[in-house]
Amino acid sequence: MRYKRILLKLSGEALMGNENQSISVKVLREYVSQILEVSNTGCEVAIVIGGGNIFRGLSGSEEGFDRVKGDQMGMLATVINSIALENEIIKQGGKAALFTSVRMEPIGELYNRDRVNRALKDQFICLLAGGTGNPFFTTDTAAALRAVELSANVLLKGTRVDGVYTADPEKDSNAKKFEKITYDEAIRLNLKVMDSTAFTMCRDNKMPIVVFNMNKKENLKKIVEGITIGTLIFSPDFEI
Repeated sequence: MRYKRILLKLSGEALMGNENQSISVKVLREYVSQILEVSNTGCEVAIVIGGGNIFRGLSGSEEGFDRVKGDQMGMLATVINSIALENEIIKQGGKAALFTSVRMEPIGELYNRDRVNRALKDQFICLLAGGTGNPFFTTDTAAALRAVELSANVLLKGTRVDGVYTADPEKDSNAKKFEKITYDEAIRLNLKVMDSTAFTMCRDNKMPIVVFNMNKKENLKKIVEGITIGTLIFSPDFEI
């Protein structure tokens, strides 16, 4: 096993699948199956999921919502997705613990790094909901923050494509895939796979990122085992 502890970032939109539903039961089951496969090997798994399948604060503000209120709605959307993941993990025989960035008992326990650490060591899959708890910060930034706080070995971003490209490969057939790229290059090229705040936090704290296709079965397991998949985002001054 290459990575003992991972922070898995999932997009909310990915849960929609091709069924045009806010949460596709089929996708939910497939994702949880992969997550449990990794957890059962002894890997400690924390998860941050977005809420774009339900509500996205930035898009809401463009439609007239106050940005702060819109972001708060987006945070609640991530809690809904996290509850769905928690329920499916338990349904499939795993152990799950839900933590929220703002007080929301009895839905979940208020996020506390030390309590999450203990839960991870006890092989609970920890769902970290509500983003950072603050407006104007994305769930990408929340994932970077939690990965650093929890001393994860790597931040894994599961997407619908198999890595980072020069352009959106779903729209541009000439887009070229990066096998490796530094944080500074990703920021300079304005690649949209994560926002610059998340990139900067990972760069400054030497947290590698792997962007990969979560929809391809066993990809998550292969990465944890050390097989090269997707795109590695890193700084050249530290070992991966």
